[in-house]
Amino acid sequence: MLGVIDLPTYLAGLVLIVLLPGPNSLYVLSVAARKGVRTGYTAAAGVWCGDTVLMTLSAAGVASLLQANAVLFSIVKYAGAGYLTWLAVGMLRAAWAMWRARREPAVQSAETEAEAGERPFRRALVISLFNPKAILFFVAFFVQFVDPGYAYPALSFVVLGAFAQLASFLYLTALIFSGTRLSAAFRRRKRLSAGATTAAGALFLGFAVKLTLASA
Repeated sequence: MLGVIDLPTYLAGLVLIVLLPGPNSLYVLSVAARKGVRTGYTAAAGVWCGDTVLMTLSAAGVASLLQANAVLFSIVKYAGAGYLTWLAVGMLRAAWAMWRARREPAVQSAETEAEAGERPFRRALVISLFNPKAILFFVAFFVQFVDPGYAYPALSFVVLGAFAQLASFLYLTALIFSGTRLSAAFRRRKRLSAGATTAAGALFLGFAVKLTLASA
């Protein structure tokens, strides 16, 4: 179909890939839990735009360039790890403020003001773009399902990308509405909110370390 080989296998693999936890999905869940459905979708839009850019770069062969150029790959890798670390530190600082806010309402107000300046779309977009392993994965996965003899390979990539974005939309939507349910519990229980934010910060540090250890 339109130069796509073995579509059922691609879809099965896609579902497994989308369900794997990563910094993008964790950030969307965190934003939805803190700020609601609308802001959650704003963050999700950043993820979808970032994924679209990565898919386009992969189709254009940029992933192969990264794979062949160790220096360029390292620059992108460490830039991405640095950004994830910065986000993790911000989350851990917010968590510390939440722990203190259990007894100091003024700190809670200050944290609310800080969150008001957050830009979920931009953050999610940058998280998506600074992920060289994702670029390498896209090209390694997509190429297997594109018929090399098809006259319009770009169309094949569009079809595969459309399915990938649909799967991402459904998954992130589920996370967003799960996050809004969590937000009610977070508002009632400050310990739960602080603990969840601490865990998210720790996970982002883990993602940064994992990215640092990644190889082309």
